[in-house]
Amino acid sequence: MQEIEKFIGGFRRFQHKYFGEHSSDLFDELKRGQHPKTLVIGCSDSRVDPALLTDSDPGDLFVVRNVANLVPPYEVDGAYHGVSSAIEYAVCELQVRHIVILGHSGCGGIGALMKGYEPKTAANFVGRWVQIAQSARDQIKAELAHKSEAQQLRACEMASIIVSLDNLMSFPFIAQRVEAGKLSLIGWYFDIQKGALYDFKQDSNAFQPLVTAL
Repeated sequence: MQEIEKFIGGFRRFQHKYFGEHSSDLFDELKRGQHPKTLVIGCSDSRVDPALLTDSDPGDLFVVRNVANLVPPYEVDGAYHGVSSAIEYAVCELQVRHIVILGHSGCGGIGALMKGYEPKTAANFVGRWVQIAQSARDQIKAELAHKSEAQQLRACEMASIIVSLDNLMSFPFIAQRVEAGKLSLIGWYFDIQKGALYDFKQDSNAFQPLVTAL
């Protein structure tokens, strides 16, 4: 229960900061609704909190987190689509101006994809989910067969971000907004070991340092 007590204490500090006698006016505005300009699709990994990494205030980001920060391709069927529904809401309802795919080093989901995932349940939710980035795995295995497993993993982590960016463009309402200049798509890679941030450059088809290590 120590963990839960820590969370409760954290909420009390949050409460005093934003709802106390000397709080800012931020939540006075947020009580009336949210107006984030950026959708971040990040990993569920406990070390990669988009709001913490970007030092954002409540209301700045609309966040979707899942295993390996993946975006599935656009599909119209009778299945449930949690990630796609969040994307639709952010783009069509909130009218966000930016979508950031935030990947990271040491990703367990991409590691499972590269090594082959041993199902933990009959449903094999994780194994089936990471297949979204199968094309990235195949590319890396073919082009970097001579590299170490660690180098292949890092390359696949980056390549999977590109897969998700491409999948975003399969959504008609996203493609229309991008082509009209109303929406930008961004790919970021957080290097946990170095504390650095890399940005995907479309023109060079490569990740370049955006914020270098200290």
